Amino acid sequence: MAGSFAGAAFAQTEIAAGANATGITAVNERMTDVEDAVRDDFNRSEDAYRFGPGTNRDGLFGSVALTYSGSTGNQENQDFALSGRLSYNQGRFAQTVGLLLEYGEDSNGDTDTEKTYVIYDAQYYINDQFYAFALGRLSTDGLADDIDALADDETIADLDGRLQRDAYLGFGPGYRVINNETTAWRVQAGVGIRYTKATEVNIDPVSAVATLDDNSNTEVGYIVSSRFFHRFNDNIFLTNDTDYLTSDANDVITNELGLNFKMTEAFATRISYTTEYISDRSIRTDNTLGVSLVYGF
Repeated sequence: MAGSFAGAAFAQTEIAAGANATGITAVNERMTDVEDAVRDDFNRSEDAYRFGPGTNRDGLFGSVALTYSGSTGNQENQDFALSGRLSYNQGRFAQTVGLLLEYGEDSNGDTDTEKTYVIYDAQYYINDQFYAFALGRLSTDGLADDIDALADDETIADLDGRLQRDAYLGFGPGYRVINNETTAWRVQAGVGIRYTKATEVNIDPVSAVATLDDNSNTEVGYIVSSRFFHRFNDNIFLTNDTDYLTSDANDVITNELGLNFKMTEAFATRISYTTEYISDRSIRTDNTLGVSLVYGF
């Protein structure tokens, strides 16, 4: 429903000759970025597993996207990104694997980005109400312990605590409390293991020489989640997503309340209010109000 809100309102425009030199193309690309951000905001309100098995595409399917840009002349830099997503749905079992690679070089030709992300998401439906889930994530930063990769405004101290590896694996049961044409509410709880490998900077108090060590940590975390959806009518629906993650390191709570309006075939609005609580920071709670409007004609 959120996708139908945004889809018809975004329009494609042609850029006239001469637009590159006059700066029109740059402004147009920024306009596209804003449109993409609004579309992403609407897409976040969707939930592919909201109504359980049988509502998604079956079989094996996926997508791959690649982007590259390189510059020479006054500046020499390049940026590369590759993302891929592979899904397999069969009856009561649904799973997805995702991969993201990022590589970049700054204006001096030095590597400033070298990151890898892998995600895994699976659900198996025991019956119409009960299901089991598994969540996995792995991220790596190839420059987290590289002194030569520091930017001009960074020091060795900036490497302290930077994560070289960050992995999480969690699993548990879920239950659909309500599941009908107008309202869907599911809750799930599970246990997970998080592994981190961070860079530790040690400075000798006498010689002031800095050395780098690895600091690895493994901890158990527990997660509780709730996904609520209610359609008031064909034009208005509400969502409320809540997650609570607790471990020895800290407690993290996020809640996003969203209200979506389809005022006309060409006009859609989404209003969201997001709260994030992290127990071990000085100001523990952040609140964000988001408003997205889409109008096409």
